[in-house]
Amino acid sequence: MWTHKAWPGRFLPPALPPKERLRAYAGWCNAVEGNTTFYATPARTTVETWSEQTGPGFRFVVKLPKVVTHERRFTGVEAEMRAFLDAIEPLGDRAVLWTQLPGSFAPSDVDALARFLRRLPAGLRRAVEVRHPSFFTDAASTSLLEGTLAGADAEWVPFDTTVFFQSPPVSAAEQEAWAKKPRLPRRTRALTDQPIVRYLGRDSVEETVEGWRPWVEAAAAWLREGRSPTVFVHTPDNDEAPALARRFHAEVRALVPDLEALPEPDPIEPATLF
Repeated sequence: MWTHKAWPGRFLPPALPPKERLRAYAGWCNAVEGNTTFYATPARTTVETWSEQTGPGFRFVVKLPKVVTHERRFTGVEAEMRAFLDAIEPLGDRAVLWTQLPGSFAPSDVDALARFLRRLPAGLRRAVEVRHPSFFTDAASTSLLEGTLAGADAEWVPFDTTVFFQSPPVSAAEQEAWAKKPRLPRRTRALTDQPIVRYLGRDSVEETVEGWRPWVEAAAAWLREGRSPTVFVHTPDNDEAPALARRFHAEVRALVPDLEALPEPDPIEPATLF
């Protein structure tokens, strides 16, 4: 995410090489979603550079490869998981294993998830995102998944799109997201001491900010309980995401003044010819 094409010159130095952009991104935010790992396991040397560019409090929520979660559904993935775990090992305890499951992964598949979670090395934080409607609307299915995750000390990651789907899309970016993103009820219950939230707003900053109010309250409540939440703020094009994330953090900090401030980003100087 730190290589987003709209950010150089706005949130990142304009001529910064891609391999150095994470360091600049870490001046704006203290966590990142690792989406690229869904498509290909990175080289260990690449992950070592990620570790070197970020401080000890920076969190990486890294998505498991799609061959594990979508193509093979946890069956016969030992070699792929060994390679993946070896690759991300330089991140240490700053990494969270993010298991994002397709909408076709139903309550009847939970046993496979349970077996997979039990096989993961102890000490690795894990989080699971599901998209099948039954997990949100059927009490028995909700309880089944919650029990499975709690037994594995895994968090349930909600992807909140409720505000996004309140009115029809008004741009090409919103139209694309409208076709691809799941429509699920909002869920605000945490299972572990490190809840993770993914929130999708609109092109409109005002609508995005208004829509995250429940999460400001939830994050503040979790902090007061001694939890340490991670919240990712998205919009359809993500062009303003770092600034929005800092605004969200400021709103939570207004309710919980003891919350540590985010780092101060380096000033962005305009590009020059020489």
